[in-house]
Amino acid sequence: MELFKNKKNINANKKQKMFAKPEVPTGLCIKCTGCSKTIYSKELDIYNICPECNHYFRISARDRIKTIADKNVFVEFDKDMHAKNPLGYPNYEEKIKDMKEKTGLNDAVITGKCQIYGKDCVLCVMDSKFIMGSMGSVVGEKITRAFEYATENKLPIIIFTASGGARMQEGIVSLMQMAKVSLAASRHSEEGLLYVTVLTDPTTGGVTASFAMLGDIILSEPKALIGFAGPRVIEQTIKQKLPEGFQTAEFLLEHGFVDAIVERRDMKKTLSTILKIHKK
Repeated sequence: MELFKNKKNINANKKQKMFAKPEVPTGLCIKCTGCSKTIYSKELDIYNICPECNHYFRISARDRIKTIADKNVFVEFDKDMHAKNPLGYPNYEEKIKDMKEKTGLNDAVITGKCQIYGKDCVLCVMDSKFIMGSMGSVVGEKITRAFEYATENKLPIIIFTASGGARMQEGIVSLMQMAKVSLAASRHSEEGLLYVTVLTDPTTGGVTASFAMLGDIILSEPKALIGFAGPRVIEQTIKQKLPEGFQTAEFLLEHGFVDAIVERRDMKKTLSTILKIHKK
């Protein structure tokens, strides 16, 4: 009887394996949130755009730099700057460590000097994958230093924003960065130097309320979410229904908050043209 039982179990296991769903390796395919189609990851190029519906996936800071800066000319600033825990927020150090391992970044922005089609500039690129691109002391300090370098060396500065706002784990220290960066931007402007912001999805909170909206020229990627508070918070506050498409790049362009919406593949050429026009 035991022999027949074992044979029965073996046959059952064979059937189970035969009809089991094949395991798909992690990262092989992704589902587009724009058209809901499953896309083979290798179909996406460095621009990270859906080949079916042209939906923009979020792009890492390092990949963004590759699409904008000339090859092998980007010189990174303050590469080893790390966040501390000024308020003793529980488990903050562990969260930072985890983010470093997952993203390969030390914080939510990369800053440096580069050339765009041979034209010198300072470039700052925020990364939403690092605690939603939140602005803490390191983000504020790195962008401030980038402005100071650009001012001292009479260079234009370009900042790609992508942020959920101020970093709550750093409280008032995080909020202070809004004023600090804005002051550095003001000093850069007083020298008659060019500042361009490129708003990407999402740009919200304290970043929107400070340096993101201070650019001499403000560009955006298509359909980017741009705002301060979220739509639900606003509706609950003013007790009114918001217009359709509120807080999208297209809505802001229509109402004069954005100068132009630029396709990701055209961004380098557009920035190069702006730098050429404003060359001192």
